[in-house]
Amino acid sequence: MGNDFFQFKQFTVFHNNCAMKVTTDACMFGAWVANKLSEKNWNCKKLLDIGTGSGLLSLMIAQQNDLFIDAIEIDALAAGNALDNFSSSPFRNNLKIIHSDILNFKEDGYDCIVSNPPFYEDELTSPRKEKNIAHHSKQLKLNQLISVINKKLNNDGNFFLLLPFKRKRETEILLQTHQLFINEIIAVRQSYQHLPFRCMIMGSKKISTLICNDLSICDDKKQYTPSFVELLKDYYLYL
Repeated sequence: MGNDFFQFKQFTVFHNNCAMKVTTDACMFGAWVANKLSEKNWNCKKLLDIGTGSGLLSLMIAQQNDLFIDAIEIDALAAGNALDNFSSSPFRNNLKIIHSDILNFKEDGYDCIVSNPPFYEDELTSPRKEKNIAHHSKQLKLNQLISVINKKLNNDGNFFLLLPFKRKRETEILLQTHQLFINEIIAVRQSYQHLPFRCMIMGSKKISTLICNDLSICDDKKQYTPSFVELLKDYYLYL
């Protein structure tokens, strides 16, 4: 995925001005959220995408769901990429890019909130400011993000997060502090032989029986697993 754009079946994502490029795990996350929203037939009309970057998640969700999406992005260049990607997509009327800091964003009352937030706190950073914003939580700490979710999510709404697996326990504690609950968590592995490196979380303001699953990208022969193919078949060109 080293090109300036990534071509999907129904839309194109340019990410040349984004520090956070299109990645396999982000694509998995977008497809998983889109499927969850469509298969459950939830009454989701208004969704907030926090830190949209290129707009990837919003586009993947919009492909399968008829809802309105506010996609917020703090970096001006990345927001410009997202605006262009939205404008050229078949779902342009349902997508809105907002160039702003989520901590200054006043609107609330969302049925669903999704975020692939900065992954790291208190770790080595890059000399590139844009890369630091995308990868490191100086502008938006995880605790701040969870607080925002709690304030802006409707009482019967759902939130979705993509995070490093090593931050799973920290996330669980922070969510409990804000009286939010994990309803489903998927541990993502590179292959059957690897340890999990990402976790995909679905949660809400309501406690429920926790569902835990694993998902591997590749099998022992370095081919996509059937679960991965099923998840991405409506998006990737050659699946």
